[in-house]
Amino acid sequence: MPVFDNNGAPISYIDEGEGDPILLIHGFASNKFVNWVYTGWSELLVKDGRRVIALDNRGHGESHKFYDAADYGAPVMAQDALNLLDHLGVGQVDILGYSMGTRIATFCALKRPELIRSLIFGGMGYGVVSGVGNPEPIIAGLLADKISEVSDRTGRAFRAFAEQTKSDRNALAACMGSVRKPISEQDVAQITQPVLIAVGSKDDVAGSPQRLADLMVQAEVLEITNRDHMTAVGDKIFKAGALEFLERFN
Repeated sequence: MPVFDNNGAPISYIDEGEGDPILLIHGFASNKFVNWVYTGWSELLVKDGRRVIALDNRGHGESHKFYDAADYGAPVMAQDALNLLDHLGVGQVDILGYSMGTRIATFCALKRPELIRSLIFGGMGYGVVSGVGNPEPIIAGLLADKISEVSDRTGRAFRAFAEQTKSDRNALAACMGSVRKPISEQDVAQITQPVLIAVGSKDDVAGSPQRLADLMVQAEVLEITNRDHMTAVGDKIFKAGALEFLERFN
C-alpha cells in the first residue's frame, strides 16, 4: 500500500480508479480495508466511475501509532486527511465518513470548505454535536488483559472489534482518551454543501439524524432499516442511497 510521510507520521492509504475523487474516512478501531474494501464500498465506487481514496487514520491500520492522547483528536486527524489530499493534488472532493470518520469529515469541511463538494455522514447524527457518551468504559475494555474481564457492554463490543481488526489496543486507547473538541450547532450550520446523513434505524450511538440535518441548509436523512451502529456500514440501502446522492450533486 502507498504511504504518505505526513510530517514524519506515515499515513497508509489506497488510491484506486479514475473520475471524480471521493475520500473515505473510517470509524474508530476500524481501518481502510475493514470499513471500505471488505464491505464492497471501494469496488462499488470505482465501478461507478470514481477515484477512491481511503486512508488509515493515525493510530489505526497501517498508519503511524501514537500512544499519547494529546496526539489524537478529530481536528488533528482531519488535518492528516487534508494533508493527504494536498499530497495527491486533489481538487474538489466528496467525503464519506463513518462514525468517528464523520466527526473527522466535519472538521475537514470546517477547515477547508472550498475543497469539499459534498459530504456523506454515516453512523452519526446529532451525536456530532452532543457527543456519544463516556469514553472510559471503552478505554478500560481496550486495556484489560483479557476480554473476559470486560463487563461493560460497550467496552466489550469495542474490545471485540479491536481484536477482530487486529488493532493496536494501546494506540486505540490513547485515541479514545483524546480531548474531544466540541462541534457546536453554529459550527454545523456553517456547512453549506449537500450532506447525506445515513444512520441505522436501530443505532443507539449516533443520535438523531434529523436533528442534525435541521441545522444545515442542504442536508437530508437516509434511514438504514433494521441496522445498528456496527452493522449499517456495509448495508445495501446505505450504498444505494449514497450512489443516488452522489449522482445528484456531481
